[in-house]
Amino acid sequence: MKIKFIGGSGTVTGSKTLIESNGVRILVDCGLFQGLKALRELNWEPLPILPSTIDYVLLTHGHLDHCGWLPRLVAQGFKGYIYCTSPTKAVAELVLLDSAKIQEEEANKANKEHYSKHEKAEPLYTVVQAENVLPFFKVIQPNLSIVVANDIAAVFSSAGHIIGACSITLTIEGKTLIFSGDIGRDDDVLMFPPTKPSRADYIFLESTYGNRLHPDLDVKKELETYINSTIEKNGTVIIPGFAVERAQSIMYLLWKLKTEGKIPNVPYILDTPMGASVLDVFLENMQWHKLSVIDCHEMFKMFRIVSEFDQTMRIIEDPQPKVIIAASGMVTGGRVLSYLQQYISIEKTTVIIVGYQAEGTRGRKLLEGADEIKIYGKYYPVKAKITQIEGFSAHGDQEDLLNWLSALKNNPKCIYLVHGENLPSEELRIKIQDRYGFTCTVPFMGTEIEI
Repeated sequence: MKIKFIGGSGTVTGSKTLIESNGVRILVDCGLFQGLKALRELNWEPLPILPSTIDYVLLTHGHLDHCGWLPRLVAQGFKGYIYCTSPTKAVAELVLLDSAKIQEEEANKANKEHYSKHEKAEPLYTVVQAENVLPFFKVIQPNLSIVVANDIAAVFSSAGHIIGACSITLTIEGKTLIFSGDIGRDDDVLMFPPTKPSRADYIFLESTYGNRLHPDLDVKKELETYINSTIEKNGTVIIPGFAVERAQSIMYLLWKLKTEGKIPNVPYILDTPMGASVLDVFLENMQWHKLSVIDCHEMFKMFRIVSEFDQTMRIIEDPQPKVIIAASGMVTGGRVLSYLQQYISIEKTTVIIVGYQAEGTRGRKLLEGADEIKIYGKYYPVKAKITQIEGFSAHGDQEDLLNWLSALKNNPKCIYLVHGENLPSEELRIKIQDRYGFTCTVPFMGTEIEI
């Protein structure tokens, strides 16, 4: 059996792990690279093998860095099943269509305003190409073993993180391989704690927060403080948020604060084309999260859900104080860029960063104190207050990741740390070896191992 790390190694984006066994090729996740230009350019490069020779894709969850390259895979000849849970299918469909729409809009804007370095800017994929992915999804039930091919079986078990997210246990050539996907937190606002594995020969574990502990802070109180101080100055609050789970966590806490009378009666806006559809995903998959049906409806009722860009422009031009949640979470694209064009240079604006910011993203640059940021080919001075609430992360921290390994009844032959930048991965490797004595390694992108 051969395993090749063709994405999500040394970085938190572009997750793709290729497994070859007895003539069968399986791709675990098929994510988009984000952040550094050198990584983004990999999205345009071919895979090291022809997509038409891949038999199956196993999808851990529906975030763009895990599913966002699927339209390219299908366009280049993939014709197999894409196995995933029901909510992951629903989320991935929303995310892919939204991603394609944004890419088309941005390519058109670049061509219209002539800021692309290329003669003609092209989207990485189109809405039609995203739609072409949908027939390949095959929904499976969690915690049930399914035969993928020959003697290969898979079990999907809840990983927390976002709705539908799973770790995948593969039984292959008599060995047990576990791919963690993204591990959620043990104390998440909306999601249940992740299921811990009990036995494995090899584990492929994410390490996004491998060197950090989430601060023990009252995120609800922090949110209250930042909103009130900004609105008192007649300012606008902008929260870049991933459209699935992070946005709902923020909405939930804002709803709680509003019902408790702790934040003012100003417009609360969720600006993402998929916003209303995400409510349907939550309502159709109640067993995957902690909210009640009433909570879902009441929470969404508080927000103005914006889907069309002309609505976005009207909100931007309205000078009244407001609170806006807009995608994308790492400020790499989407509607949040239009808001920042207008508001990032206004001192009474507050931008609240609430999620992990990969290397090279605008979100990371803002956190690191950038004096200006580039949006659609132009530079804008950063005069807004940039702050961070770390407790919102949907990723488990170092202790959560270590705890996820605590139920193992055997010593794995090796744990491979993926989906992390080099420093966090290396620190987690040392922690795992010190606490458990497990053999642990950090593979480079492009590395191939034989089992």
